Amino acid sequence: MRPDEARLAADTLVQADLWGHQSHGVMRLSWYAARLKSGVVAPLASPETVIDAGAIAVIDGHDAMGQVVAAGAAKEAVKRAKAHGVGVVAVRNSNHFGTAMYFTRMAALEGCVGFLAANASPAMAPWGGRENAVGTNPWSWAAPAGRFAPLMLDIANTGVARGKIYLARQKGVPIPEGWAVDGEGVPTTDPVAALAGASLPMAGHKGYAIAVVMDMLAGVLGGGSFGRSVAGPYQSERRGGVGHFLLALDIEAFQPRASFEERLETLITELKGVALAKGVEEIVYPGELESRNAEHNLRIGIELPDDTLADLARLAEEYGCPQLLPFGRQRAEPGTASGQNG
Repeated sequence: MRPDEARLAADTLVQADLWGHQSHGVMRLSWYAARLKSGVVAPLASPETVIDAGAIAVIDGHDAMGQVVAAGAAKEAVKRAKAHGVGVVAVRNSNHFGTAMYFTRMAALEGCVGFLAANASPAMAPWGGRENAVGTNPWSWAAPAGRFAPLMLDIANTGVARGKIYLARQKGVPIPEGWAVDGEGVPTTDPVAALAGASLPMAGHKGYAIAVVMDMLAGVLGGGSFGRSVAGPYQSERRGGVGHFLLALDIEAFQPRASFEERLETLITELKGVALAKGVEEIVYPGELESRNAEHNLRIGIELPDDTLADLARLAEEYGCPQLLPFGRQRAEPGTASGQNG
């Protein structure tokens, strides 16, 4: 990959670990490497704007790394929002991009409310079915919150992101009940059986319905792949065909940004001031835990599971990066992460 684009992709992985989301962190590096090596991801592809219609654009990612496509689309959405009050960008022929809020946060830092939806390879059955035909199809919102860290939401429509089941498999621990069923449709706490079966939607039929809507936005609307034609980062033999849908709303088109941030500060303060339920120490708003985790991990370093460390060591040896060997169990030196902007 081009050096700046490689750094971007790496930063999204490290940032996920900093935020405390190891399911989307450097654990995924070997999957990305395998897809680049097989050629289903085009390392030097340049995304192309195929429709330019004022506030609206459609981008063909030409099978580039998802992080490269999503970051470019986020910047394009913000640029159009600054010109028109709203920027809408549909993307086709992209790939997995890591954490969605990495890109909606880009909009928030530019004074916009950002939204991003993506489709994904089938990981759950339609409500009432027993065959995987619906992706986790994650979506994210972000907004600047004044004296608070940005408000950020990033969720999959399954009970948890599939990466968390992979992480449990790497750690050799069971998954909670309600996350998945095995190949026979029977609930399981075994991550290996879960990966051979199907993830369960969040909130029952509601999660399934939201996932379908996100596929409509990210896949159908933009003229790209959808449903079973989308491939995930775990498959090195199929092109991704992933679609994204990005929306940026310029806050200044609605009210002065300072006023918006002051009002959002008030909302957050009200939420955090609610009487606590028994056994609860604090109420947090969306994005607060990630901000705290990043600050903590940048100070002391990131601890990774042994299996992830072993995987990184294998990759370093395979691709001739002796300066990265050996990976030990010690913490990373603070301040060395590529995502140290927090």
